[in-house]
Parts: sequence; structure tokens; C-alpha cells
Amino acid sequence: MVEELVAAGIAVGSAGVVYALAAARVVKQYERGVVFRLGRLTDSVRGPGFTMILPFVDRLRKVNMQIVTMPVPAQDGITRDNVTVRVDAVIYFKVVDPADAVIQVEDYQFAVSQMAQTSLRSIIGKSDLDDLLSNREKLNQGLELMIDSPAIGWGVQIDRVEIKDVSLPETMKRSMARQAEADRERRARVINADAELQASKKLAEAAGVMSEQPAALQLRLLQTVVAVAAEKNSTLVLPFPVELLRFLERAAPLPTEPAAPPTPEVPPAQAHSEILGEGSTPPENL
Repeated sequence: MVEELVAAGIAVGSAGVVYALAAARVVKQYERGVVFRLGRLTDSVRGPGFTMILPFVDRLRKVNMQIVTMPVPAQDGITRDNVTVRVDAVIYFKVVDPADAVIQVEDYQFAVSQMAQTSLRSIIGKSDLDDLLSNREKLNQGLELMIDSPAIGWGVQIDRVEIKDVSLPETMKRSMARQAEADRERRARVINADAELQASKKLAEAAGVMSEQPAALQLRLLQTVVAVAAEKNSTLVLPFPVELLRFLERAAPLPTEPAAPPTPEVPPAQAHSEILGEGSTPPENL
């Protein structure tokens, strides 16, 4: 009799251990447990830690509450200005209602992925090429709003959507490169013209000052000669300026010529004889 009681106790204990092992569940910190009892959702969602369910009656489904990073496959589309592009993106989302994520949609991750691809193609068709390249923040917000609207009913919250890359055809890349080069050249020409205008005004002012002081022009010439001679890699031919000669003429005093001695008066007859010479006969009076 005692042996039968012991065997029964062992059997009951074994059954209790098997039942406990079958009923015991562990929910991790980043998970939540959704319990279905005979196919019906229970009211409570099991939190992290150790929990018990009814074996063969309850079914526990764990839902990950972490933020999921999902890449959106590259989508080919035509922009509003008729340019063919290929755009890919990445989406960040998380589950905020585990019960709706399990009941309202069969596979919430697959549903979010398909919705993201559809919304990305729609954004491409509604946007210009310049917006895709330079105004991505606005497009990211619009894309996030388009995906988040249906995802709220699935118990999913879209945290962030980012457009990763925009691929353009090679012909379009070359056209954009030529456009950027032409724009750079235009700005360079405008800057050079502005510099020439400012330089001409300054040179006109300098010419006005030098016209009042001719010596300033010579000083400027000497400064230019010094600047050129400092390189020591060329032969400098310096013409002698005429203005410098004039400057020296004005600066040097003129020498005073000695006065000529007075000429003695000679009688006309003596002067006439000196002109004819000795031994010559004077001409007859006509």
C-alpha cells in the first residue's frame, strides 16, 4: 500500500513538473507576450519576466518592441520633370501596440515594407529632380506621413524615414556637370569684371593724384623696377625717361656765361686797310 502511494506521489510530482515546464514562459525585456486562449485574445498583455500559461489551452506569441531598421529596396521612377531616377531609402519603426500588431495584420514587417516601397514610388512621381537632390528633409517628412497613416492601425509607429541615395543616368550626370561648370564660369567672369571695375576706379584716382605731382609717377616707376628686379630671373631693360631729364633741368641751376670784352673802336680807314691787307690798292670810286 505504501509503495502504491509513493508511486502515485512520484507520478503526480512528475506530472506537476511536466505541467510547470509546459506552462512556464520567459518574456525578455524588449518583448511583450500576447496570449490566445482557445483562439481568443486575452485582455492582458504579458510583460517582461517569468509568466505562466495554460498548456494546450493558451498560446503565447512574443512581439519584439525594439526599433526595427528596414532598408527599402531601390525603386525606379520618373520625376515630375520627366527624369528617370533610382531611389532607395531606409525606414525606422517600432511596435507600440502588440495586440494590434498580431491581430490587425498578418505580418506587420512585410506590410510596412510594401507600404514604404509604394510610398517611395509615389514621392518620386510627385517631386522634381532638384527636390530629390537638395530638399530631402521635406521629402522625408512627406514619406514618413504617407507610411505612418496606415501603420497606426497596425499598432506600428514610424519613427523616421530617410532617402539614402538617388541614382541618375550617366547622360544626366554629364549634363548636370556641364551646367555646374557653366555656372561656375559665369560667376568667375562676373567676379573678374567686378574686380576690373573696382581696379579701374582706383587707377583713375591714382592717375589724378599723379597728374598733380609728376614726381609720383617716377617714384612709382622705381617701385615697379624694384619689384621686378627682386625675382632675379629676367633681364630688365630700363629706358631713361624724358620726364626725369626735364625734372633734372628744372632742378639744376643754369650756368652764367662770362661777359665779352668790349670791342675797341677802329677808324674807318684803318679798318678798311685791315680788310684789304698790306700792298693792295683800294678800288676806284665808282
